[in-house]
Amino acid sequence: RSLMHYQDIIYQVDDPVAVIKFNRPEALNAFTRRMLAEIRHALAAAEQDENVVGIILTGEGKGFCPGMDMNALDAISDGNNGSAQSLAEFKAQPGDPELGDNFQVTYSYLMSIRKPVIAAINGACAGLGLAIATMTDLRIVERSAKFSTAFSQRGLIAEHGISWTLPRLIGSGNALDLLWSARKFTGEEAKSIGLAEKLVDDGDALATAIDYVRSLAASCAPKSLQVMKAQVYRHMNMELGDAMRETNDWMAASLQRDDFREGVRSFIEKRPPNFERVKAAD
Repeated sequence: RSLMHYQDIIYQVDDPVAVIKFNRPEALNAFTRRMLAEIRHALAAAEQDENVVGIILTGEGKGFCPGMDMNALDAISDGNNGSAQSLAEFKAQPGDPELGDNFQVTYSYLMSIRKPVIAAINGACAGLGLAIATMTDLRIVERSAKFSTAFSQRGLIAEHGISWTLPRLIGSGNALDLLWSARKFTGEEAKSIGLAEKLVDDGDALATAIDYVRSLAASCAPKSLQVMKAQVYRHMNMELGDAMRETNDWMAASLQRDDFREGVRSFIEKRPPNFERVKAAD
């Protein structure tokens, strides 16, 4: 269900799940500037949609995303950039500005989106595709999915925040190995080193991600999910005392919400909870 004319993605909402599918399968879903603008726009739409509890990023066909499309980059370098004007319609500001400037730099906005963002990695995942996967909240990975940081073999550096995210997920030694060597590795290794939270059989990543979001929506307060996500990412940048003080303030606020009363009542009455959904204005 989408009002926008997306060309490089497919956007579907089926309460409580939004799926954003990279849709250039002939190029294994390599990013174009248009696709990145459409993804950002769709993420903002999902964030504002009360029907959406969680958002899934995945790829159409055999790839997740191998990074920027080299042909598109080549066209830009040749000055053939006629699409710039047409991207204005996709201007959007997803994410919670209250979380601060750390989450307003290029792709770090993903961490400030008020809902879980899950990568269902179904194939090739490299370069910017991998960097963006590390900025999602969870990664569900198929066994045969192939990964590479790619940057060093192009004469590039650790781009797009991956120098911050990767060591936090897998440790500095593993991060430097993958960044230096740019070697290819599979979903199995991604799981074993902690890059992936769930390893699934080929073809199962999207269905597993959908089931995960459905299970969250059935039993957990969406507002709690939002605040927990904000706590985890904000507190990575804070001293313990500051993080504790902020937590104490947010905890006091949560005790005043209807969700808390509903959570207690549903437990006592032995029934599923009926929590309020999150909109972007929350």
